Amino acid sequence: MKLTVSNEGTTHIIAIEGWLDTKTSTELAEQLEKVPEDAGELILDVKEMEYISSAGLRQIVTAYKQMNGHMKIRGIRPEILDVMKMAGLDKKFTFED
Repeated sequence: MKLTVSNEGTTHIIAIEGWLDTKTSTELAEQLEKVPEDAGELILDVKEMEYISSAGLRQIVTAYKQMNGHMKIRGIRPEILDVMKMAGLDKKFTFED
């Protein structure tokens, strides 16, 4: 997995590439800890994410809670969205292209 971090004003963006699973979810957790408290919004750019496990889903839920719901998921692939739907998370998150 590769993570790329950037900012657009007060929006903090983390792009996730590859597999977000048990082995790599700790890397995302470390990046989430670095999100500034004054960040207005968090965007997880997942257009290059190929796979997500339950550990990865947990990290995304943690990010959502950390940001008090001020989070969007950008560029989600249909197969990743299907996993989120099975977990009932599609109703929680805001998705954008």
